[in-house]
Amino acid sequence: MGPVGTDRGAADAVSVIVPSRRLPVGVAMAGFSARTGITELDVVPYPAVTLFFDLGDAPLHVAGATTSITGSVAIGLAPRSLRGHGRDVESLQIRLSPPVAWAAGLPADFGDAAALTDVWGASAATLEDRLRKASSWQERFALAAAEIDQRVHALREVDPEVREAWWRLTTSYGSARVESLATQVGWSRTRLWSRFRTQTGLTPKRAARLIRFDRAAHRLAAGDSPATVAAQNGYADQSHLSREVAEFTGSTPTAIARAPWLDVDDVAWRSPGYAAARPDAGT
Repeated sequence: MGPVGTDRGAADAVSVIVPSRRLPVGVAMAGFSARTGITELDVVPYPAVTLFFDLGDAPLHVAGATTSITGSVAIGLAPRSLRGHGRDVESLQIRLSPPVAWAAGLPADFGDAAALTDVWGASAATLEDRLRKASSWQERFALAAAEIDQRVHALREVDPEVREAWWRLTTSYGSARVESLATQVGWSRTRLWSRFRTQTGLTPKRAARLIRFDRAAHRLAAGDSPATVAAQNGYADQSHLSREVAEFTGSTPTAIARAPWLDVDDVAWRSPGYAAARPDAGT
């Protein structure tokens, strides 16, 4: 899930550009332009690390109870009460599955949010400058993809067992039996939990809940009733769904169904940024 304008109908107010070429598995990108004055953004949990390259003339601000960042920012996997705002926003957003983010050198867990240069290094500023000078959005996408590819192949490798566990969780939309993952990948439970958390920032159980929540939220936004969503997405009952929505967003299933931050998801994120490659296909 990503942030968009706070009023329903944000899809009309925000221009969304997507890559014309296929990106590697575990990487998703979209360009956003909102030339409508001040744009307010809600930031909600999503099972991927989100990078915001701020390319507008006026800086983007992201703030929470203990966070205040201006300019390009990285959003973690479980942000709480984060809100962004800016004037005439122009931003390249990149979603990286946690294994890809870790392979690209980002910390597995940097909290709700951090300045992009703090987690990406000085090359983030260099890339931002190149993105600003690019002649088109497609050139921007190509530049960002090349940078990510270079980092993934130069820095560190994700354990195949962690990749397989993440693949099983994402392809099942969080419904895979977490208790069976260690046996399926050939590790002890202790080793898998430790390595998985080191390389994704989440425990397998938390990852499954986050992936399942994201799936449920999109079904609610598509018009399915809370009872149907609970029954078809692995929740014990509707009350269980309500508790999970409240924990992740502080909201309710009914409010999620009308949430403006889902307005442009089907346009911007046709393939999920948390997707995983098959275990034998590399990171």
